[in-house]
Amino acid sequence: MSTHPTTATTPDSSLRTVLITGTSSGIGLAAAIAAARARWRTIATLRDTGRADALRKAAAEAGVELDIRQLDVVDEESVAAAVASVIADYGRLDAVVNNAGAGHVGTLELESVADVREVMDVNFFGVLNVSKAALPHLRATGGRLITVTSVGGVIGQPFNEAYCAAKFAVEGYMESLAPVAAAVGVGVSVIEPGAVATEFVNNIGLDIDARIAAAGPYADAMRHYIDRTVGQFLDGAQTPAGAAEAVMEALTAEEPAFRIQTSEWARGFTGTKLADRDGSAVLGMTGAWVS
Repeated sequence: MSTHPTTATTPDSSLRTVLITGTSSGIGLAAAIAAARARWRTIATLRDTGRADALRKAAAEAGVELDIRQLDVVDEESVAAAVASVIADYGRLDAVVNNAGAGHVGTLELESVADVREVMDVNFFGVLNVSKAALPHLRATGGRLITVTSVGGVIGQPFNEAYCAAKFAVEGYMESLAPVAAAVGVGVSVIEPGAVATEFVNNIGLDIDARIAAAGPYADAMRHYIDRTVGQFLDGAQTPAGAAEAVMEALTAEEPAFRIQTSEWARGFTGTKLADRDGSAVLGMTGAWVS
């Protein structure tokens, strides 16, 4: 395992190479380990390589090698440099897994539009930055472009307006791109996890008591939402390794689906929307979360 290739020998250009973003924890970390186990040359990237200890430990425990590199999805120069370095070192790129993202809890009246833009930058435009840089190389290999979205990219959820908007945008963009990419030999898939047992509350920086106290007229609704989400919902969360299985399906199946949910719960949840012509089923369900 390395933070950058150190061998002086010529790399095996026949090995399939995958670049994965957001690998410091959760699904990204699990997907990197799973890909390496499946004998993919795995470029595990993260914004801050100082946070790679858990990744390195997991790789050592699994007995696999990772090439760990810095990549900040919102910085176009960082993205371009990372992709260029992979091509320079290995000569090919067969797949990209857009996993980097950030959770966000808030509502429009209580936050600035700048806050919303920041969520969109990470969760939507970051995906586009990486995908755009990778596409010429994926065309060359007949590769795959895989993006981890969320069930929140199918069903809008209370106090997740900005996050769901970004994930909706990713879903719409990739659904539109898929036939265009297929015309030049690139497969496109989106992965839709439900709740995953990562550090959800820590990741979104949610000080529950402070957030409720600052919610003003939305305090009761916020309390109901948090009780439901942190309590009932996350108690049944799947493991990151379980969610990463869907990533591997998109990476290795002969003809993967465009849209892949990571669990039976996620399939049932998204199915509510996909069969809901007038919106009443979704709003009836999510309205109960805040009352």
